[in-house]
Amino acid sequence: MNARDLRRDALHNQQELVRAATSAFHREGLRVPMATIAADAGVGIGTLYRHFPTREDLLSHLTHRSFEQVLANAEAAEREGTTPADRLELFVEAAIRQRNELVLPLHGGPPVTAPETAALREQIYQHVQRIIDQGIADGTLRPDTTPDDIIAFGALVAQPRPTDPEWDATCRRLVTIYLRGIRRDPRGDGDRH
Repeated sequence: MNARDLRRDALHNQQELVRAATSAFHREGLRVPMATIAADAGVGIGTLYRHFPTREDLLSHLTHRSFEQVLANAEAAEREGTTPADRLELFVEAAIRQRNELVLPLHGGPPVTAPETAALREQIYQHVQRIIDQGIADGTLRPDTTPDDIIAFGALVAQPRPTDPEWDATCRRLVTIYLRGIRRDPRGDGDRH
């Protein structure tokens, strides 16, 4: 095998380890045996430890990767949505679609300790705050709406679980109801009651 094939093989192994670890953590919790993750990925335990020397390294990688995805979701929602409420819906919908791919503190993942991951989390909050500020400024969102509200709600409806079209439909209905609740009443002088 040449060097390029070795790099490609190593990348494939890492991707399989990430997929297997994410699934195993959702299925069995954060203390799942590392040997189980390696077996699920179809690699030896030595390969796992070459990529991730400790459980904490693996969890940190999965959490950072998840926050990168959520940031990409926030950026896409901000770009693609037509109204603030539409942008928030796109943001939460992405979390629902990706529920089984994310390892996040609000999904039972480890707390954020790495400064670079904390920086990603802050960027997500800034994007969501900007969307909310636009909705407050144009009078379409309640002024007491916060990024914590949106992120916590998104985490609740996007808990990892087996694919179930009926549950996904229920989650999307809950998103519609929730977003209706944070909208300002266009007919009156204040918030909906």
